[in-house]
Amino acid sequence: MAQTTLRFSKEHDMSSPSLDTTRAPVLTDAQAERALYRKLTWRLIPFFCLCYFSAYLDRVNVGLAKLQMLDALKFSDTVYGLGAGLFFVGYILFEVPSNLILQKVGAKLWIARIMVTWGILSGLTMFVTTPTQFYVLRFLLGVAEAGFLPGVLLYLTNWFPDARRSKIIALFMMGLPLSSLVGGPLSGWIVTFFDGLHGWQGWQWLFGLEALPSIFLGVLVFFYLPNTPDTAKFLDHDERARLKLDLAGEAHGGKRHRLMDAFTDPKVWALGLIDLCVLLGTYAISFWMPTMLRDSGVHSALTIGMLTAIPNALAVVMMLVTGASSDKFRERRWHIVVPFACTAFGLIASTFFTGSTAALVILLSIANAGVAAAMPVVWALPSTFLTGTAAAAGIAFACSIANLGGFASTYVIGWLKDWTHSMSAGLIVFGVCMFFGCVLALAMPKHIVNR
Repeated sequence: MAQTTLRFSKEHDMSSPSLDTTRAPVLTDAQAERALYRKLTWRLIPFFCLCYFSAYLDRVNVGLAKLQMLDALKFSDTVYGLGAGLFFVGYILFEVPSNLILQKVGAKLWIARIMVTWGILSGLTMFVTTPTQFYVLRFLLGVAEAGFLPGVLLYLTNWFPDARRSKIIALFMMGLPLSSLVGGPLSGWIVTFFDGLHGWQGWQWLFGLEALPSIFLGVLVFFYLPNTPDTAKFLDHDERARLKLDLAGEAHGGKRHRLMDAFTDPKVWALGLIDLCVLLGTYAISFWMPTMLRDSGVHSALTIGMLTAIPNALAVVMMLVTGASSDKFRERRWHIVVPFACTAFGLIASTFFTGSTAALVILLSIANAGVAAAMPVVWALPSTFLTGTAAAAGIAFACSIANLGGFASTYVIGWLKDWTHSMSAGLIVFGVCMFFGCVLALAMPKHIVNR
């Protein structure tokens, strides 16, 4: 990076006679570099974070809606778990095609399409009356949202070099814990205070009202988001040149990756399995924590919503700390392993304290902070070994593998709960899976991913 920025400084000196030469070129270059990435961060990341907040809220609000929805519609935990899990089936099937389409038509158009359609489908869930309708809408919601996360991750590779990406992804992915931090209490309030208004139950209002931000943001994406740095009007000529030079300096061994590399590279499969472990922990907590708190003795939906905010507040902090630390030390593997071990401990230990609300909140906070902390580091890995079309397909393919964990964390726990009348078996299995994820992370080649 130092060589890259110094080279740019020399070229800039030659082409810009008006440059202030009273300062040392390297110092001026460093200041310009900081200013560029500060501008990019503020222009892109808060907006994407808000979009991810909206996406995740529409995906997991079914966990709190469940507290009313199952009794109202006479659904079993198995029906709920299957319906919640079918989202991931649609998501998995259409993730790679969606990301390849995004690369063809541009991020602006495709991300806008994704957000508007998932908002509409999420809102329609308020009219569900049968298991079949629930299954179909959840499947279609997954189809609609497929490509959003891998699409944004691919998009960010065009704006931020490897050495900055873990922190940037952490800032973007803050939308996930924030959606539960803010969305938990908000959803609890909607379910409680809108219940019965105009003849609709609280869970119906929940789906209808929380779909609106996604539709609005989807329309805004089309007008706000530049497709590439070349079309970014908020950058001047020198800033575009600097950005291109930094990205051109990325070391990938001079190799151009083919589409097939996305499906045959063992590192892509390992990445997908590592993120599968992330989603096992994430969705086990997101979809089932309200039920666990209710079973521990908390019966108010509003109180449950407030309690779910605690694990997500800790998750926000640890996500930022770990992302920044990983970039600072140029280390990826142990920044995944240590958080995974914390998640395994939290999930397994929580099974021994199912009757204690306070203990559950503490242990699930540890588990949730672990998966959140690992997430931006995991998704900083693909661009270290994939480029071009292979990166588009590889990120999406890894997400597809990972979302098998989303299906398992909803359907399997629901099935086991109906069968054993306890969630302990599912949580222990998922805790063991986190240790398997530690092994996979340590197996990633250090000389490739640690940069």
